[in-house]
Amino acid sequence: MARLNDYYKKEVAPALMKKFGYKSVMQIPKLEKVVINVGCGEARDNPKIIDAIVTDLSAITGQKPIVCRAKKSVANFKLREGMNIGAKVTLRKENMYEFIDRFFNVALPRVRDFRGINPNGFDGRGNYNMGIREQLIFPEIEYDKIDKVRGMDITFVTTAKTDEEARELLTLMGAPFAK
Repeated sequence: MARLNDYYKKEVAPALMKKFGYKSVMQIPKLEKVVINVGCGEARDNPKIIDAIVTDLSAITGQKPIVCRAKKSVANFKLREGMNIGAKVTLRKENMYEFIDRFFNVALPRVRDFRGINPNGFDGRGNYNMGIREQLIFPEIEYDKIDKVRGMDITFVTTAKTDEEARELLTLMGAPFAK
């Protein structure tokens, strides 16, 4: 668990300091948090879907997810304010590093036709967003126990000021960006 955090301190931080010429160690970009979000529109019809999502996210992250509710009513989507429409988990510190290690080294190589993650997912402020089409790539999910294949959004929030710094940080942490 602490392996990736120690790796960051011993390998990643000095490499970033050397490459970008930071004067202080406080300028070195760090990973702040990782947010995993599963949005599910059909949960408005069947409330048990939210339970399945929460179970899957708990197994993947080792942390209890928060159920997200609709903020506004939208008649076209048959959605009322306050209905459960998804779940999310925010990982920090040790849980975050453990998840990143498993995600980059175990889960992503299990994606079919995997050639690397899209390098265009940066938001201009040093954060990276990506989507996954199915939760089956995680070894904690058993194929026989799921009711439906669902995707999820994963956001890596960093303290980096630019996308270039954030990309270098994630690359040094093991992110397999496509060439």
